[in-house]
Amino acid sequence: MPNDQTNEAPSPPATRFDAVTLEVLWTRLISTVDEAAKTLRRTSFSTLVNESNDFACVITDADGRSLAQNTESIPSFIGTLPVTVKAIIAEIGKANMVPGDILVTNTPWIATGHLNDISLIKPIFHDGRIVAFAASTAHAPDIGGKVRSIEAREIFEEGFHIPPMKMVSAGTPDATFFRLLRAAVRTPDQTEGDVWAQVTGLDLIERRLADLIAEYALDDLDALGSEIIGRCEQAMRRAITALPDGNYYHEMQTDGIDTPITFRIKLTVAGNSIRVDYAGTSEQVERAINCPMTYTFAMTAYALKCALLADLPNTEGIFNCLEVTAPSGSIVNPRFPASVGGRMAVGHYLPVVVFGALAAVLSDRLIAASGSPLWSIIQTGVRDDGRTYACVLFFNGGMGATAAGDGQSTYAWPSNVSNVPVELIERESALFVHAKQLRPGSGGKGRFRGGLGQEIVLEVKSPTRVGMIVMAERCRFPASGIAGGGDGATGEVLIDGQAVDHRRNLVLNDGQHIVLRTPGGGGFGSAPERDHDALRHDCEEGYAGDETFD
Repeated sequence: MPNDQTNEAPSPPATRFDAVTLEVLWTRLISTVDEAAKTLRRTSFSTLVNESNDFACVITDADGRSLAQNTESIPSFIGTLPVTVKAIIAEIGKANMVPGDILVTNTPWIATGHLNDISLIKPIFHDGRIVAFAASTAHAPDIGGKVRSIEAREIFEEGFHIPPMKMVSAGTPDATFFRLLRAAVRTPDQTEGDVWAQVTGLDLIERRLADLIAEYALDDLDALGSEIIGRCEQAMRRAITALPDGNYYHEMQTDGIDTPITFRIKLTVAGNSIRVDYAGTSEQVERAINCPMTYTFAMTAYALKCALLADLPNTEGIFNCLEVTAPSGSIVNPRFPASVGGRMAVGHYLPVVVFGALAAVLSDRLIAASGSPLWSIIQTGVRDDGRTYACVLFFNGGMGATAAGDGQSTYAWPSNVSNVPVELIERESALFVHAKQLRPGSGGKGRFRGGLGQEIVLEVKSPTRVGMIVMAERCRFPASGIAGGGDGATGEVLIDGQAVDHRRNLVLNDGQHIVLRTPGGGGFGSAPERDHDALRHDCEEGYAGDETFD
């Protein structure tokens, strides 16, 4: 992973761009990926994209270095997409790419960490040579294999595996690829439709970059890219330099499967660079929660960027200051062919682990642990017309509090996925929603309260049996507070009033009821310091649970 051992910040690259021109061009790149993201979202077929926001778009330079990502992207994709572009370049070779090509992969070890995300990469040509790449990743509504659960023992059980290859060659789609994709998945129209929505976004990026290059008489994006990356790297190194040199440690446990998972981290600040080592973290398991290194790096880098330079646009320059390592065969760096479909159950905790290590020096700039590292339902079945279906429905817990205020209720962090509205739950699945409401008292107490989780009451409405997986975390170990704040409430999953092993493949019948209680976020600061007006408001609105205002 990226690393630079120098003690001095890089000198500003030689450039012909004055400050105003640079700002205009950089903003144009960001607005381009934002426009592409809106286009992808509007033209997508699945709720995963058009409602839950589980996708990202990126522009890289000709070498795969990240220049701009859409501003509302999934945080993990910020770090994984450039890795994927570089892997595609190495595997296919730029010499073997022509205008109109679109390349595809979902290989977990070079992409987003599991098969469910399909990554597309389009080379952008100018005057006969590649000057940039447009790329996007989107979570497919289904990728075949076992429904995404912890039960898979190896990746071969987890669905349709796409090695780096051309999906479109010189503008001509590979018909065999699409026939195989459609045959492998439960949602052929939605899965293929979302792929073509991604293509629409990439095509828009290509047009906008052509306009920008022509308007500013650029030969390529090399000089512009070096300027952007160099400035971001300088800013990140200055922020790191402000931290005291030394080693910072943290250890924590999470739910796991049969036994809890142990995370250990050693974070080393040395001058203007940071090294993160996960030695001592639990070994990989024969269940689908292993987290490939691409995802481990991405979530670690995201946490450090949030803590040090939250407002800086995301580029390759941020990554150049960081090195992330983990033992081969650990749960945060599993060996092939480990099962990885639920890698979020591990990877979404990594920012919390990083913040735990930094709490001694940056507590006022950190967020308490959130209740939504992962909460979703994957529901499958057969419609009345005989078509199979699969849908992923997100139900978020509470966000952790900060030194600035209460945590947001029912807000996913660090995933950035959105709750699915009731109307779409009932349209897309065999579930009827009886209730969807906040969980009073679920946020951790403190000077600032953790965000509240929610309670959802569902009923199966289907003449045929339906399959269901509940991807849930923090049912054993709560979201911890920070700076003396209290823990949030743990989550619960009930079927017909009884607690179940929700991680296993469930088969339910018409009339059965499901209750989901998502966890609350951790609090910030000690509870006696909470403002009386805020406490009164919590009690009046029913947020405080059994707590009373005197």
